[in-house]
Amino acid sequence: MKARFHMLLILMAFVTSAFAEEMESRDFEREYLVPEMENASLSLSAGERRFARHFSVSPAVGKLGTDDLFALRLAYNPVSWLGWEISLGHNPASSLHALIHTFNALVRYPLASRFQPYGTLGFGMMTVYPGQAVKADPVTKNTMTIGGGLELYVRDDVALRGEMRMATVIGQDPGKDNSVAYNYREYTLGLVFYRNLGE
Repeated sequence: MKARFHMLLILMAFVTSAFAEEMESRDFEREYLVPEMENASLSLSAGERRFARHFSVSPAVGKLGTDDLFALRLAYNPVSWLGWEISLGHNPASSLHALIHTFNALVRYPLASRFQPYGTLGFGMMTVYPGQAVKADPVTKNTMTIGGGLELYVRDDVALRGEMRMATVIGQDPGKDNSVAYNYREYTLGLVFYRNLGE
């Protein structure tokens, strides 16, 4: 049995090697579905990353507390160190689900590196929708967020993005007149696609 297995491995290695040599001997012309990708590479331009007058789209997945979170963020950077971002997140829990939408400021110090850290501060609303088991109206509360993240650039216009935020929801203390703050940790991992809107 072992001898047959070894013979099979040797045969597979021989066939793979022969196929690779055959492919190398042929002159293939690669056809790009997106023509702009033909001259694209994974190298970065020299110097600090350029953020001024760049628009970005960033889909992400993660956690809000212990539940799943799906997010979409749109941002515009008027200058290199400051960006304005709109964030929409959906938390599809089983008993209830929530929508969190915030307007954020992104602050960064551009570096001549693939790694770009940043801080974020925002304000918005969280709307909680009860599940089908409970007949109740949706509840909307003010939300403040603060956090930071790190972008790892694959190319000049594409990066991986990891982020952690603290979301503070201002609610009503049950049975009392005073307000109370509920804190939730938000973790996301996603991609960022940048577009230069002009120098």
